[in-house]
Amino acid sequence: MKPIYAKMQTPLSHADLELLLALVRGRSLGGAAERLKVDTSTVFRSIKRLEKDLGELLFDRSRNGYLPTELARELAAYAERIESQLNEARDAASKSGGAPSGVLRITTTDTVLNGLLLPLLSRFTADYPGIDLELIATNTLANLSQRDADVAIRATRKPPEHLVGSRLGTMQSAIFASESYLQRFDELPPLERMDWIALDETLAEHPSVKWRRQRLPRVVPRYRCNSVLSIAGSVVWGMGVGVAPLFLLKDKPGVRMLEGPVPEMETDLWMLAHPDIRHLQRVKLLFDFLKDNLVLS
Repeated sequence: MKPIYAKMQTPLSHADLELLLALVRGRSLGGAAERLKVDTSTVFRSIKRLEKDLGELLFDRSRNGYLPTELARELAAYAERIESQLNEARDAASKSGGAPSGVLRITTTDTVLNGLLLPLLSRFTADYPGIDLELIATNTLANLSQRDADVAIRATRKPPEHLVGSRLGTMQSAIFASESYLQRFDELPPLERMDWIALDETLAEHPSVKWRRQRLPRVVPRYRCNSVLSIAGSVVWGMGVGVAPLFLLKDKPGVRMLEGPVPEMETDLWMLAHPDIRHLQRVKLLFDFLKDNLVLS
């Protein structure tokens, strides 16, 4: 690193590292601009200026976005450590000087967000008005190492080893159908002969998909969705039968549980964070709040 610094026309600043880290995490000019709250042209000019000062290429431009070089990844690691220490300092200041504050970015699936978190988070923000939430609903596990989010709440039987977290409980699922759909039949047919609503191939490893293929191998779903929440909604509106977590449909008026809970579809719900930020006050407060208030059964 020393020869590179020696070639620089101006010293590497905190703003330079913040810019580089934003582009590493954002993977595009637009993604970095959104994180930095500036326009894309500012990011473009700044990164070109930084590369010129260093005399080194920091990013390879491709159709997949801005890919960091080895040097960029090394500098980003320094930037992350500075960011972590700055967060520690802010956290220490907030503990000694006032109420918890700051932005807390939470990623989870739309199913967990709508079925479990939203009914609780209004109470959390009422208890801690200085904490602002950013909620990211996606089926993809965010890269917490690159700070795509601060906290991930995920259904998994094996959480990633590089993350720390707390198990919030066991999620159970069952097979449901609406009374309006079942009224189409004079006599209730076997599950194989009903109209199935199932997850599409983007979630081919989901426990409900594996169970159906083993238990009902001849079933060809009539409807396919890319989220469990969509399946639950389709069931409620009488389109057919489908698998959904108990917390979504167990107490839903006009919906009947046909079979379950099914042990093969059980999975744990985890709240996960990167070790560097697990100690932050707002993260710890959310961990404690969900452990005390979230009910899965």
